[in-house]
Amino acid sequence: MRGRERRRAAREARAAGQEHRQRRLPLRKSLLGRLLAVSALVAACSVAATAWLAVQTTSGAIKREQGQNLTDSARVYDALRGHAATNAQWDGVESTVRELARTYDRRIALTTRDRRIIADSAAGGESAPPALPAQPSAVVDPLSSDSALVADPQQPGGRAADRIDPRAVGPFRLPQREREQLRKVAERATQCLRRFGLSSDIVDTPSGRPRIQIVGHTGDRVPGDTHCGKDELAAPTKTEARALTELNRLSDACLQRKGRPGVRLRLDLSWKEGPAVDERYAGVDLGAPAVWQSPGPVKPRAAEPVPPADSAADRDIAGCVGTARTEQLGSHVSSPALLFIGDSDQATVPGFDLSPTNTARIVGVAALVLALTVGATLLAATRLVKPLRALTGAAQRMKDGESAEPVPVTADNEVGRLAAAFNDMAEHRARLEAQRRAMVSDVAHELRTPLSNIRGWLEGAQDGVAEPDEAFVSSLLEEAVQLQHIIDDLQDLAEADAGALRLHPEPLRAAELLAQVAAAHQGRADTAGVTLRVAPPGPAPVPLLHADPVRLRQAVGNLVSNAVRHTPPGGSVTLRAYEDGKRLLALEVADTGQGIAAADLPHVFDRFWRAEKSRNRRTGGSGLGLAIVRKLMEAHGGSVGVTSREGEGTVFTLRLPLEPVRQP
Repeated sequence: MRGRERRRAAREARAAGQEHRQRRLPLRKSLLGRLLAVSALVAACSVAATAWLAVQTTSGAIKREQGQNLTDSARVYDALRGHAATNAQWDGVESTVRELARTYDRRIALTTRDRRIIADSAAGGESAPPALPAQPSAVVDPLSSDSALVADPQQPGGRAADRIDPRAVGPFRLPQREREQLRKVAERATQCLRRFGLSSDIVDTPSGRPRIQIVGHTGDRVPGDTHCGKDELAAPTKTEARALTELNRLSDACLQRKGRPGVRLRLDLSWKEGPAVDERYAGVDLGAPAVWQSPGPVKPRAAEPVPPADSAADRDIAGCVGTARTEQLGSHVSSPALLFIGDSDQATVPGFDLSPTNTARIVGVAALVLALTVGATLLAATRLVKPLRALTGAAQRMKDGESAEPVPVTADNEVGRLAAAFNDMAEHRARLEAQRRAMVSDVAHELRTPLSNIRGWLEGAQDGVAEPDEAFVSSLLEEAVQLQHIIDDLQDLAEADAGALRLHPEPLRAAELLAQVAAAHQGRADTAGVTLRVAPPGPAPVPLLHADPVRLRQAVGNLVSNAVRHTPPGGSVTLRAYEDGKRLLALEVADTGQGIAAADLPHVFDRFWRAEKSRNRRTGGSGLGLAIVRKLMEAHGGSVGVTSREGEGTVFTLRLPLEPVRQP
């Protein structure tokens, strides 16, 4: 009893240690956490050093490169925006895109808003062009300029400040006949100004209207009575009058929605309050500064004071004029397109030369980071490799057949748990080896006893000492049956281990099977003075069972044989069948024998394990019966369990599925 208590305490200690090792390690103790900390430290130092070097040595080069790229992008954007402002469609833009790509050595692509290619400088090669980036460089819209690439126009008060490209003139574009007429008027005006000693040039605006540019004089030196055809040149043409009337109508409608009175728009998009006049002169101010310009500022006339540019009325008027222009020009310009500007395949990556000082900094920081990395890695690797080497040595000794000493568990981390698991495995292997040796000894003893008896009886008969009568033959037969029983058990276990145990399931009634087993063991039970009976079925019918009847009788028979053997005279063995819920059928063998100690219950199904260590086959079996029962239940897809109390008895329960098990 004292030995059993010691074994029980040892098993409980091992179970507690295993439970402790299976708990999740805190990150601070985990090897993973430590490696992550070391890696994070090295990465942080590397990133910090790299960032410092990048800031110190490349900031100037990056700024210059960004400035150049922004300038080039602005020029490309302006060229494509000009095409969009002067064309209602993007047709013919391919040549412009390719020319810009050659000029600035960049890849330039235009797509619609749903990313259908309009023009791509990288197209047309042997291979497909690379995919465009997710973010476009800009949106080419002549009615809404990109403030990052085009400065917002700062218009004086009384002018509509918008983001429409000035080259988008739409219906204000003059036909050739009107251009020629205004050109003649402008030429007469320059000749007139020349008579007053004023030099001037004729400048054509995007709409085709000529403008007089005074050269070398400021506006305050131009005589006030020098009209020189100014009124005739300032008057709108029929084309401009129609367009300006439509623009006034659109802007007045917008102002009316805001509760503002209408205004009169001039050709230069300045305005003054009041209704529009005759269509031919709608919005015309004969003193408008749009006729000619001088290099200096033009002073507004006192008769028409300019209202404050920041007034609410001016903001509403400017907004409505911009909205009206956008609506009027929408059908005369190209639809908005996405612009992508990137490096071409042949472009070289811009670089810069490192000074000796910067080179020395890079070398020094690289050496420092390398030293830190090597040191941290060496420290971590040493602590990791040392216990692994101990494990390798112990495994090698175990392979060579030597008794493996327990590996020291130096830390409670992954490596420590590995060492503890190795120690448990070595201990389990030692137990298996001891069981194997005991099994060999048991098998040899069990085989030796009947063989020795058979040989002794036969030699006695040969020498004439023994009389070969009926008792003689009966003794030989008994020894042969015992020998055959041991061999059959070993063969069954070998087939089960090799997966060659074949089943032939068929429908059968559990009550009939239990009755057959009880009848087969009734004689032995009567001899032992044990009552063997089958419990009557309960009120609920027991369903049919699909199983191999031969193998199932063998399993139940092994349990009954053990129960009869370990039940004292006057005791009882009861067989019972019932449905155990969850589509399981339970076959129960209960005895009132001596019972099994709680510490021995986990080992009852081990091979060649016996509660009594005596090797006398008269008092104990071969130690294979319960192991065979477990294998037979596993082959049927079921299980076997045991409950026991010392001095009260033991209950073995076979649980089998009601559905047939498919054979592999």
